[in-house]
Amino acid sequence: MSDQSLVTLTGITKSFGAVRSLQGVDLTLAPGEVLGLVGDNGAGKSTLMKVLAGAIQHDTGQITIDGRDVRFASPADARRERIGIVYQDLALCDTLDVASNLFLGREPRKGPFIDRKAMHHRAAQTLSELHVRVKSTYQEIGQLSGGQRQAVAIARAVSFQPRVLILDEPTAALAVAEVRQVLKMIRDVAAQGVGVILITHRLQDLFEVCDRITVMYEGRSVEDRAVADLDIETLVAMITRSNAEEAA
Repeated sequence: MSDQSLVTLTGITKSFGAVRSLQGVDLTLAPGEVLGLVGDNGAGKSTLMKVLAGAIQHDTGQITIDGRDVRFASPADARRERIGIVYQDLALCDTLDVASNLFLGREPRKGPFIDRKAMHHRAAQTLSELHVRVKSTYQEIGQLSGGQRQAVAIARAVSFQPRVLILDEPTAALAVAEVRQVLKMIRDVAAQGVGVILITHRLQDLFEVCDRITVMYEGRSVEDRAVADLDIETLVAMITRSNAEEAA
């Protein structure tokens, strides 16, 4: 993991009408770092990540990538900066096979036709590199387990060769063995130098894969600590702001 900042968000604000969803959020991410982003429901985590992924435009504040100020008008702008995101709903097409989902919209072609042989070969290669196990790349997504679907969604995002990968609740509703597979994928991706931002309510997952944790509360970033300096009880207190309230 590098000490140099890959992404810096400074004073990010966003309002929807009278509701101020983000109220000056700061966040940093280094290459190869896994950053946990946590907070109660409504803290602003997903809104902040949609800003970084170009799905929402922030009102004020700065996004800096490699020391350059950027502003994203669309997800395509963020993709050009090699920022990938896997949303909680995965956005997979159940009636298409694994390979077609991996390369949807960018299928390899031979003349005017999709080169299905090449597509399945490349899909198998991508899944193998990430240690994702499926019976066949010809298998329909709808036939896969929840963990396999999540792994395919992450593999699709990784196939774009992102420098930043945002994962929104990737282990929600998965069985124990499937959780372990997804967490291993996260470690493997970070080992390639990709900065990973992990949003999760499964606090134990953070201690498995994260280097650092940023806590949000009511639209603000309120804590930023190395995982090595934390335990579950301290983290819960940071999320609920119980210590801050007791001190007040």
